[in-house]
Amino acid sequence: MRFARYILAGAALCAGTVVLAQNNNNGTRYRWKDASGAPIFSDSLTADALKSGYDVVNSQGMTVRHVDRQLTPEEREAARKVADKKAAEAQRLEQQRREDTQMLNAYPDEASFTAAKNAEVDNFEQAARTTRLNLQGQEKALADLLSRAADIERAKQPVPPYLKQRIADQQGTVSGLRTTLQRQQAAKDAAKAGMDAQLQHYRDAKAAAQSQGGQ
Repeated sequence: MRFARYILAGAALCAGTVVLAQNNNNGTRYRWKDASGAPIFSDSLTADALKSGYDVVNSQGMTVRHVDRQLTPEEREAARKVADKKAAEAQRLEQQRREDTQMLNAYPDEASFTAAKNAEVDNFEQAARTTRLNLQGQEKALADLLSRAADIERAKQPVPPYLKQRIADQQGTVSGLRTTLQRQQAAKDAAKAGMDAQLQHYRDAKAAAQSQGGQ
């Protein structure tokens, strides 16, 4: 009986040794290179491994996974800026895609798009024409006030304060209308100048939509 117990105990010890060896054989190890480029294997990671990057390897020495080195604070900040820039560009492209979709829904063909853009230019011109007529009337009113003031001065009389105030107010009105007219004229010119580029963008968006629809 005692001999049998020794045999069982020995068998158990051998089995445990085999299992332990198998566990060691299947264990994960790490590999990285030192400053001279020589490979280093270890069961645990060191600060140098984290700084240089390392491979996770299996018991056969095959790479399971690669882990890049830790970034410096400056590199992390640069990476963050690059990521933010990419995210902003992706957001811009998505916004442009939505706007193009709305444009194509509103103008199903090139003729309707061109007509809409011509109408925009006409609206700017109509607004400028209205401002121009108003300006002409206000300039005439200012000229009349200035003429009255000149007649009074020629008569060696002081120009009344109320007339001076009316002249100042009228000059402000004329100046404001001139600024408005310049802004309207610039908007009309910009709309006309951008029509070719807008039409080309419409054509590109239309072709892209048709290409996606055919896929």
